[in-house]
Amino acid sequence: MIPLLLWILTSHFPWRGNGAQEILASILFVLASITDGLDGYLARKWGQITTIGMLLDPLADKIMVTAALIALVAYNPDVIKVWIAVVIIGREFLISGLRSIAASEGFTISASDLGKLKTVIQIVAVVTAILAHRWDHWQIGVIILPMKWYAIAAAYFTVLVSTISAVDYFIGFWKQIDRASKDRRKASVLSRGRSASII
Repeated sequence: MIPLLLWILTSHFPWRGNGAQEILASILFVLASITDGLDGYLARKWGQITTIGMLLDPLADKIMVTAALIALVAYNPDVIKVWIAVVIIGREFLISGLRSIAASEGFTISASDLGKLKTVIQIVAVVTAILAHRWDHWQIGVIILPMKWYAIAAAYFTVLVSTISAVDYFIGFWKQIDRASKDRRKASVLSRGRSASII
């Protein structure tokens, strides 16, 4: 879905100027987000969790978000500023790095509620930024939905929640890595003690 999304958001897309570009890109991104969540849910429910799945699932998720944000910096720079994309993408790299270190140390960092909230807001930010490229507002009867302001608010809120959740993940990681290093020191001391008693 990622190459298709990027193609839709470029000037090479043939049906531009009538809203089809924005609607199709939004639908595709929402579908990709839903299938990403559904895939993980079904894997856990049916016991189909695999090593390759654990690698590819978060990787695909991060590539999708990164690709969408980079495309939106060019597509709708009024909403998705370069620094916004850098903060959100940087946060994704940071968490991936922490999870890699955690895995090498023998523990996992599970998704926090803040991380899940960030994902939902991020989806809203991307979709509204895509739609705001064409429509400043939507009018449904007497109700006016200011799409551009929703998109800007969602983008800034995503940055805020991303930053807070990154700090939360780092604190959780630090506690676990500290505990793991203490356990290793204890095991090393016990091992040396047993060796000395044998001698």
